[in-house]
Order: sequence, then C-alpha cells, then structure tokens
Amino acid sequence: MARPMTIAEKILAAHAGLDEVEPGQLIECDLDLVLSNDVTTPIAVREFKKIGVDKVFDPEKIVLVPDHYTPNKDINSAEQAKIVRDFAREQGITHYYEVGCMGVEHALLPELGVVGAGDLVIGADSHTCTYGALGAFSTGVGSTDAGVGYATGRAWFKVPESMLFRVHGKLAPGVTGKDLILHIIGMIGVDGALYRAMEFTGDAIHALSMDQRMSISNMAIEAGGKAGIIEVDDVTRAYLDGRAERPYTEYHSDPDASYYAVYDIDAADVVPTVAFPHLPSNTRPVAEARDVQIDQAVIGSCTNGRMEDMRQAAAVLKGRKVNPRVRCIVIPATQHVYRQCVDEGLMDIFLDANCAVSTPTCGPCLGGYMGVLAKGERAVSTTNRNFIGRMGSPDSEVYLASPAVAAASAVLGHIGLPDDLD
Repeated sequence: MARPMTIAEKILAAHAGLDEVEPGQLIECDLDLVLSNDVTTPIAVREFKKIGVDKVFDPEKIVLVPDHYTPNKDINSAEQAKIVRDFAREQGITHYYEVGCMGVEHALLPELGVVGAGDLVIGADSHTCTYGALGAFSTGVGSTDAGVGYATGRAWFKVPESMLFRVHGKLAPGVTGKDLILHIIGMIGVDGALYRAMEFTGDAIHALSMDQRMSISNMAIEAGGKAGIIEVDDVTRAYLDGRAERPYTEYHSDPDASYYAVYDIDAADVVPTVAFPHLPSNTRPVAEARDVQIDQAVIGSCTNGRMEDMRQAAAVLKGRKVNPRVRCIVIPATQHVYRQCVDEGLMDIFLDANCAVSTPTCGPCLGGYMGVLAKGERAVSTTNRNFIGRMGSPDSEVYLASPAVAAASAVLGHIGLPDDLD
C-alpha cells in the first residue's frame, strides 16, 4: 500500500509514473503544459535551440502569452515579442495569444480552460503557482528549464514538503482572498514556505469564489512556496465543467498525510490588510495605514484583475471621483473581463470616476510601463510584490491591498477603507 500522501505528492507521483513519492525525493515528470511570456520566451527559445532538436515535444502543450510589455512599449519589447511570435508560427503552437486576443497569462489560462485539476504545469514566470487554485501542481521555473520543457515535455523536481493552512469559520464582509493571503504571508514571512507546497483548506476557503482562490494561490510564491494548492470541490468543478479543454483529475490529500507544519486560522481574525514597503510580509491592518498619502492606485494584474476584482473596485468608485492628487489605473486582466466590464456598465463607472483604463497587460506591476513611479511617489496596488524599485524608482513605495481598498484609497487620497467614504 502506498504511503499516505498530500495533493502535491499525489500529482507528482502520477506524473513520474510512481505509486508514491516522499519529500526530498528527486523525480523526473511528464508535463501537461509549459508556459512562458514575452520576457522569458526569448531566453527559453535560445536554450531550446542549443539542444539540437527541430520541433517542440507537443505544440498543443506549450503556451506562449506576450503580456509583460505588450502592447509593445519600445523597440526592445517589440523585438522580444517578435521572437515569441515567430517561434509560435514556426512550431505551430496552438496556445499562442496575440495582442487583442491575449490577457495576463495567469488570468487567461484558467479562463480559457487551458489548465485543469491534476495538471502538472511549469511556467517561466514565478506566479505560475496561480493554477493551484484549480487543484493543479503548477510552479515557476527558469527559462532554461522551460526551454528543456519545450523540447522534452519533462522536468525534474525535488518533491517538496507540504504545509497545511486550515481557515475556519467565515470571513467578515469586505474581507477578501487578497486580505487572507496577505495575512498568512505576514504570519509566516516571505521565506516561511520556502520550497514547500502550501495547501489551503477549511470552511472559509471552500466558501470563496474561484477568482478569490486564484488570488490566494497566486501569492504562494511571496511566502517562498513552490506551489499553492486548493483541493477540488463543487466550486472548482462548476468552474472547470464546460470550460476545461481536457478531462481533469481530482486529487485529495489522505487524512493521515504528513505535513511539515499545520496552521489553524480563525477567519474572524482576518481584517482588510495592506502590505507596507518593501516586503509582502510587512503587513498591517488597513485601519492602521490611514496616514499614508498616495499618488497612484493600480487595480489589475494576475493577482486581482479578474471580473470579481473589477466589480469590487467599481462598487466603491460608483458615483465618486478619484482624488485629483491621485492617478487611478484600472487594467482588466483579459479581453473577456474587459468586455464584461463594458457589458455590465463598469467601464462607465471607471471613466466617470476619472480612472485610466488599459487593455490587458502586466505593465505597471513590474515597473514596465503604464504607471511607472517617480522618486518619492507612493502607490497602493492590487499587485503581488512591493520590493524596492518594483514599480519604478528605487525611491518610490508600493503598498499592496485588495481592489476595494485600492479604489477607496484612490478616492480618499490616502490608504483607507470603503467605510471611510461614508
């Protein structure tokens, strides 16, 4: 009989062709998807060509999404995007998404059903861990590993230990998945889950929508996590059924599976939270941050650019104006989300509030464009990182928060809660 295993261990064992695996074991696995973007694909293509093969292992299992500097911001980014485009055409890549059909990769792939439960996915982008919200094992790798993945469809792993986060009870109104993951990162630190699989369960997790769950899994890497996995339940099935391109497989941790650590969290202890510079773990309640004046608010990204995020921001901004001292930039994460914002009247709310609205792009999250900060400026952002210089000048500051808090702060001119607007 196989040893009791966690979800992460079961997915890795299945893809390695083994009955069981244990933490620390080195294994080689078959991959369901290899992902890269306009920043990482050119390097991966270069490494792929060094291997000496002419064709990728499977043109249907490689995903190329130019999203970081697209639409191209300058000549260099145009050249990078051209490498991606040419490689996609040369190799017959079926999952290539050009400007006008693309989105921020980690919002686009789940939306289109490209990723499913039980998949093993590597991506040359650290926030590939987002797909753990669907019950997949997905993790970020370097461009060299992605290039080898293009050629072979395989990758090696050291089986990670797992950590279990059980969130009991019910989150208070106005408290989101973003607040919960910031709370957890603040609790364990940016290296608290280093090379471990973070598994999330409990009443509060099962009550969350898929959009909220993806915010949680997306930021597992900000605690050092190798993956951020949420077990499949009825919410997952409702999301995947009729959407998933391929049959999916459910994996559930055995009741007696072994964990490196188990955390029991009372959902009532989680409040609207903001991460101060310059680490996602430098968290405080929003109520303690009201003296922080801001110059910019960004609402979007692979963390919080989905439809539910847009609705949360619009609910706060409706009938209000962005503070004249603040620039508020709204970036729907996919074309579908953009269109739905139009259909639901959210675009009118954003424009009436004097927000700038962009086509899907990662843009400001990495200090690329569409909202780079000058020296001394402060931004509240729904993105996932606030390292020194992350959104521009090394002398600027980034505060991480939920869409509702970012929208309220844009109106107030300082970090605050929607309740502060009443």
